[in-house]
Amino acid sequence: MASRVSPLMTLLAAIFLFATNVFAVAAVLGVDLGTEYIKAALVKPGIPLDIVLTKDSRRKETSAIVFKPSRNAPQKGEYPERAYGADAMALASRFPSDVYPNLKTILGLTTDNAVVQEYAARHPALQLQSHPTRGTAAFKSKAFTAEEEAWMVEELLAMELQSMQKNAEVAAGDGTSVRSVVLTVPPFYTIDEKRAVQTAAELAGLKVLGLFTDGLAVGLNYATSREFPNVSNGSKPEYNIVFDMGAGSTKATVLKFQGRTIKDIGKFNKTIQEVQVLGAGWDRTLGGDTLNYLILDDMVKQFVESKAAQKASVAAESVKAHGRAIAKLTNQVEKVRHVLSANQNTGASFESLYEDIDFRYKITRAEFEDMASEHAERITVVISDALKMANLDIVDIDSIILHGGVSRTPFVQKVLEKVSGSAEKIRSNVNSDEAAVFGAGFRAAELSPSFRVKEIRISEGGFYSAGVKWNTKEDKTQHQRLWSAVSPQGAAPKELTFTNSEDFTATFYQQIGSEEKDTRTLTTKNLTATIAAIKQKYPSCVESEIQFKLGVKLGSENGEVEIVKAAVECEAEVKEGLVDGVKNLFGFGKKDQKPLKGAETEGSEEVMKEDAKDKASSSTTSTESTSTASGSDSTTSGSTEELKPEAKKREIVGIPVEITVEKVGIPSLSQEEITKSKDRLKAFAASDKARLLREEALNQLEAFTYKIRDLLEG
Repeated sequence: MASRVSPLMTLLAAIFLFATNVFAVAAVLGVDLGTEYIKAALVKPGIPLDIVLTKDSRRKETSAIVFKPSRNAPQKGEYPERAYGADAMALASRFPSDVYPNLKTILGLTTDNAVVQEYAARHPALQLQSHPTRGTAAFKSKAFTAEEEAWMVEELLAMELQSMQKNAEVAAGDGTSVRSVVLTVPPFYTIDEKRAVQTAAELAGLKVLGLFTDGLAVGLNYATSREFPNVSNGSKPEYNIVFDMGAGSTKATVLKFQGRTIKDIGKFNKTIQEVQVLGAGWDRTLGGDTLNYLILDDMVKQFVESKAAQKASVAAESVKAHGRAIAKLTNQVEKVRHVLSANQNTGASFESLYEDIDFRYKITRAEFEDMASEHAERITVVISDALKMANLDIVDIDSIILHGGVSRTPFVQKVLEKVSGSAEKIRSNVNSDEAAVFGAGFRAAELSPSFRVKEIRISEGGFYSAGVKWNTKEDKTQHQRLWSAVSPQGAAPKELTFTNSEDFTATFYQQIGSEEKDTRTLTTKNLTATIAAIKQKYPSCVESEIQFKLGVKLGSENGEVEIVKAAVECEAEVKEGLVDGVKNLFGFGKKDQKPLKGAETEGSEEVMKEDAKDKASSSTTSTESTSTASGSDSTTSGSTEELKPEAKKREIVGIPVEITVEKVGIPSLSQEEITKSKDRLKAFAASDKARLLREEALNQLEAFTYKIRDLLEG
């Protein structure tokens, strides 16, 4: 007879299984989503915050993916081999039409945007087209059949995130799964661009704990190892600018760092650190790529002017339109620029660059800086815009913290020294390559319930002013600005009052330059019926005072407008409830009850005003109640006590209104489209796994064959 398992053993086994699963999913990821490189930091219990290495043991992965075409014609249902990072870029000259670099640049933008058109011009071999329903960029690939749908930018970015996720799970070990992530985004990202990042993460199977700007990520990393002046003691805060010049853009973020003493448990106090974004400036097209294009254009110019090219009548437009030639030049441009940061001159050689013509390129640092001189003023404007948004002057800034690889370029640092007025203000006290990703990892640990970290409170705005517009009952369009560019995300909700008595639609928007870019719409479904219901339920409501109230806030995760309240409200007489009666019995409820002698009166100005209003509106009732109370006191203990009239009070009452909220702007993927994209990615992953298993089997077979041969020959 089989022995029965005791309930205690069953309970212990369940606890062990639960604990194992909890630790299995406890790891979180912070990702610095750069234009040229993607970096990730892993946080797991027992493992300190550290960089996720690529399969080649590199600390950063090039933001690129390639589909390697097969030797035979592509077949329906077949998927090509994929490669990422440096492996992908190494194949750019062989397969220029199937290597997709720097996708962050065009994420969440329509194909008629100047940035997307510039990207297409700089990558002529790519088959970029417009998505049929969304208008965003998508790519056809020769590695697939002609019937295969084009790959959206979000799908390609999702593949890169899945590759990074796989590397993180290998680094975590013990079968740990990584499903939660915090991502950095530039301050100039609009709601559409942030949604595109979240869509890519969703397609990759990742839960986004939050998005925050790379400037704040650097500031958070800066704050983890420092204590700042305590404003509770009268000290002045510290003001710094994070100047971040990367491959795709230039950003300047003004940050305020300070300590503050707050109430802790019991009678104790504690000091926390605060990092607040006061403003930001940016140039979304000024970065390392822009400087690279200067060198690339100079390469094409020198090549066309060479004797061999002139003899063949080569035109610059022909070279720029030749995908393989541009890919060869692009591979060397970055190296040339990096060498010029340390040396006065450099060069590069190309065999059979175009029409079997060899080319040798030379350039000096002085020539490069002369070409880039027109961009120096753009750097100055970025910092000026940030200071203007923060309402500060450069003299108020304690230091300029450098981040991003291009910030190390000599002519860039000269411009910063000129702007700041002193070379001493230029600081390199953070890791200019990894500060943002470490900040993202710290933020991921902070948002995860599995970790306890140093308490650092952060806040930032959406960097675009935002508001709402609607048509009044007189059919006049109303606009109301709700948030400035620096209004903190996640702050207390704002309450809006509408006088409309019939169903209507309100549209929330971001102010992008002179354009009001719609982000969400709110439509009431039963406003008229709800107004009728509140009049029926509370007859004492004055019809002219019935209003539709809306509570709105900016979400702390991505800056989206969130609706926290939608109700019809008015001031009405309501009966005193049982709870109010109990409060009155113990002296807590009535506003006209006098405090005991020697006791402090607790109340706000608002309560006092309501108190005065109540007394003025119910003076007769109060007099009658006082008389009744006096009469009651004078009666003997044996007399029958008179019944008091039921007490009433005036307060704000409300009934919720049914609403629908929809995203507007670039159309979001439907659930059916998301499922379809996920299935494509799963099929691609299954194909990669099958190919890997087949290659491993062939390697084992080859090794076994050699072993058998050695045995037979021995």
